[in-house]
Amino acid sequence: MTVTYEDIKQANELIKKSTVVRTPFLYSRRLSDQTEAKLHIKYENLQRTNSFKARGALIKIESLTQAERDGGIVALSAGNHAQAVAYHAQRLGIAATIVMPATTPFVKIEQTEAYGARVVLDGETLADCQKVTNELIASEGLTLVHPFDDDKVIAGQGTIGIEMLEDVPDLDVLVVPIGGGGLISGIAIAAKAIKPDIEIIGVEAGLYPTMRNALNGVKVDCHGHTLAEGIAVKNVVARTVDIVRTHVSSIIVVEEEEIEQAVNQLLVKLKNVAEGAGAVGLAAIMQQPERFKGKNVGLVITGGNIDSRMLASILFRELERSSRIINLRIRISDHPGVLAEISALTGELGANILEVIHRRTFLDVPAKGASIDLMLETRNAEHADQIKSAIHAAGYEVVQLESKA
Repeated sequence: MTVTYEDIKQANELIKKSTVVRTPFLYSRRLSDQTEAKLHIKYENLQRTNSFKARGALIKIESLTQAERDGGIVALSAGNHAQAVAYHAQRLGIAATIVMPATTPFVKIEQTEAYGARVVLDGETLADCQKVTNELIASEGLTLVHPFDDDKVIAGQGTIGIEMLEDVPDLDVLVVPIGGGGLISGIAIAAKAIKPDIEIIGVEAGLYPTMRNALNGVKVDCHGHTLAEGIAVKNVVARTVDIVRTHVSSIIVVEEEEIEQAVNQLLVKLKNVAEGAGAVGLAAIMQQPERFKGKNVGLVITGGNIDSRMLASILFRELERSSRIINLRIRISDHPGVLAEISALTGELGANILEVIHRRTFLDVPAKGASIDLMLETRNAEHADQIKSAIHAAGYEVVQLESKA
């Protein structure tokens, strides 16, 4: 283990004098009431580049020699490290090239280019980007700023742990997302040095439990599209695996639906935008509330760079899951006034009609009949059941269609 607490303290002093923000670490009453844990949230999504990556990138780039700066730098990243490297490189007058997976959300590509970096898109994951990155290093003499396999980067990320325990010294447990492991490694080293009895828990996406597999000696080809693309890492490295094995008590794996629900909760309850990778810590607490009940929990929202279309989709899907939006198919006789009658009935019950599709040509509908598909906005699941019962009592055959979510 080459990163020490002294390294992290030195990084912290440098960060205090830099453009990196000391982000808020605030108690959330609403989420604490919901989970029965005492949740304190570190808002790293409020950094200059909306991600904690601004810390490690700064410490690494500041350590470069003048020759390395003059030769230019390269990074491989799914987005947040890319923006952090590009931002600091532009600020310091260094040419930056960023290799990103082709699946990276457009918002992250656009923001990286806005900082003046050259973006190269290649492959599906960070592992796919490694070959192109190596080729650029060999052909152009660029210096690598790795997202997690670097002592300077790990030290920079560890400054979050110092800030959290300075603000709330009596924390019992820290819950930290894991991609390559640089963030949790730095935080764990700092937190354990300050408070040896604190528990560190990591969280990975179900499609990419790479660190857990490495700790257990399991070789699995992780793949697939995840909302938490920021931690969709297929290969971890010995440097971070050793630190996690030493300091992290366990790793919780969360699935896609749980990540969506966590993103939705942060937006609805806290009015705070988190990307999928940034929300996995809350997803873990919601998955296993009994494990955190009554404890002082420090939770890191690592980033907020989520595509606006994806965010809108998540919000809509959660409305469907909670039956605040329902889709009904109603069988009717095809004569004047029926649609008006059903509209009046749903209106009297307090439902809002969002969409109507009137179908006459389907073969499962009688020649003198028709069906109506209604998308309705309701108050909750109980209200939705009242609406369906009332439509049925009025003499209509009604079924709720499977959620599009």
